[in-house]
Order: sequence, then structure tokens, then C-alpha cells
Amino acid sequence: MDLLGKLANQAVTNLAQTQQQQQQQQPQQQQSQSKTDNLLNKLHGLAGGGPESEKKEDALDKGIDWVQEHILKQGPQNNESAAEQAKDKIIADMIRDGFQKATGKPFPIKEKEEEKPSATSVVSGLAGAFLGGKK
Repeated sequence: MDLLGKLANQAVTNLAQTQQQQQQQQPQQQQSQSKTDNLLNKLHGLAGGGPESEKKEDALDKGIDWVQEHILKQGPQNNESAAEQAKDKIIADMIRDGFQKATGKPFPIKEKEEEKPSATSVVSGLAGAFLGGKK
């Protein structure tokens, strides 16, 4: 019995030490992961994808996303890659051109103008993402 009790105490002690070590390492891993995520999100946004690009869509782009999500069942469209955004732009351009050819009038929903980031804003944005939001 005494041996069994000692083994149980040792197992509990080892488990507590392991949990304590994991808790100490977790904030460091989270901070490192957070910096990496910030950097990747910035790069993704600069390439033309991500939630920031979704905010800049016009009504036609949002309609295309709605059809893709609800009718074609392609999943959520609120964080698309740059390639998906480019594909949606091609679809939107085809719809605008087809409408104009069929009616002789421009498509009634104006296309939003794209803002091209300057090199300085790109570098400072990446530096800010890498440094944890500090610019």
C-alpha cells in the first residue's frame, strides 16, 4: 500500500510540474504565433485578400460572394484569399461587360476604386505587424 501511495503522489507531482511548465511556455508561444499571424495577415491584405479587402467590395462583389456562399455552397466568403478576390473581380467584370453589351448602358452599380498602397505604407505596415502592432 505504501508503495502504491508513493507512486500516486509521484504521478500527481509530475503531472502538476508538467502542467506548470506548459502554462509558462504557452504565453511565449502565443506571443510568437500572434506576431506571425499579424505579419501573414498584413501580407495577405497587401496581396489583395483577407477581411480588409472584403470591406472594400462594392455591392456587385458582395452579391457574387452571397451566391458563392448560399447557392453554390462554397463556404464563408468573408476572408477570401487574393486569388479568390481576383476571381470574383473577373466575374464582376464579365457581368458588367455583359450587361453593357445587352443594354447599351453601364452597369448601375459603380465599381469601387482600388487604393494602391505606397511603398512606405507597405513597409511601415509590415514593420507594425511584425512588432506587434507598434508602428
